[in-house]
Amino acid sequence: MSALPSGPDWGHDAAQRHDRKEDHVRLAVVQWSGRRDQGEGGPPRPGGSPVNEFDDLEFLHHALGAVPLDEVDLGVELAGQRLESPFYINGMTGGTEHTGHINRQLAIAARETGLAMGCGSVSIALDDPSCAEGFRVIRRENPRGLVMANIGVGRSADDAVRAVELLEADILQVHVNAVQETVMPEGAPRFADWRDGIARIVETVPVPVLVKEVGFGLSARTLRQLAEIGVRYADVSGRGGTDFLRIENDRRPGADYGYLTGFGQSAPACLLDAGRLGFEEHPALLASGGVRNPLDVLKCLALGAGSVGVAGSFLSAVVDGGAAALVELITSWQVHTRELAALLGARDVAGLQRTDLLVRRSLAEYCQLRGIDAGAYSRRSEA
Repeated sequence: MSALPSGPDWGHDAAQRHDRKEDHVRLAVVQWSGRRDQGEGGPPRPGGSPVNEFDDLEFLHHALGAVPLDEVDLGVELAGQRLESPFYINGMTGGTEHTGHINRQLAIAARETGLAMGCGSVSIALDDPSCAEGFRVIRRENPRGLVMANIGVGRSADDAVRAVELLEADILQVHVNAVQETVMPEGAPRFADWRDGIARIVETVPVPVLVKEVGFGLSARTLRQLAEIGVRYADVSGRGGTDFLRIENDRRPGADYGYLTGFGQSAPACLLDAGRLGFEEHPALLASGGVRNPLDVLKCLALGAGSVGVAGSFLSAVVDGGAAALVELITSWQVHTRELAALLGARDVAGLQRTDLLVRRSLAEYCQLRGIDAGAYSRRSEA
């Protein structure tokens, strides 16, 4: 699942934005509940290939390659802060009484487990200060943690500064959501000035900017463009998590955009695409979109992500059992990621990027079409 965003709110009244926030959470929970009923990976595609392309990646097992667990350190650095875990609570929601309660539970869990945390788009609070409490609660419950504010592309640089101030944020996420804006009943598909607008935000805000998709992926070309305007971080946020095309289509009379289902690239595909670029040609990479378990986290890290955002699995835990249930789940993920890294012979995140990965099925075809040497990933430990 990716962030639960709302696009630029030109012409939308407060009641519309409130209802949209509630719709996003309700429909996202329905999507993830259905996936749990079908099994983590969902039903297979024709020919046996799974719905989620994380399943097209397999670690090559080396029976004598494991390292002692006490030698594994998966800590990462983000915006100058040391984080003990290589995954974080991705932005989801905020702006209503109900979603503010969800943000409070998420923030408590972030505080208790040491995870970084993002929020949903704060645009609603910038336009209607009465909605701000649903976001301020994040910093109040987690005063020393790494917090990411979130606004939609198309908001002004001044709005970006206000968003950072609202949460006393360490990072500003700017979400780009062209597909969502196209399908959203009240969407504002004004795409022409997005690049220049992001550049102005980068120049203006006092914290690093993280540009993210909302579940349709960032291509290598897009990552290069972001690097050119000084963006520090990019979350590829690929297809396979919460489907905002489906959510917005479900909100439309007639639901006439259903034929676009499956549009975009998965997080693994985006990371493989980014691997064709030189290090200086793209921002520091983060990944999200369809991350279901600790193994998916390690696959993202092995493909070059510096940290991994998780939303759907964590939202489900909070809705079902509150902060306590999420703390229990996160703690389990923290244990499992270290244990699996030890099994794979990786003492740190850099070590995961030297593990051998088999790229199969649709991802292998993607690599072939994009000119990526998928076989090289299966021989990395020999280098």
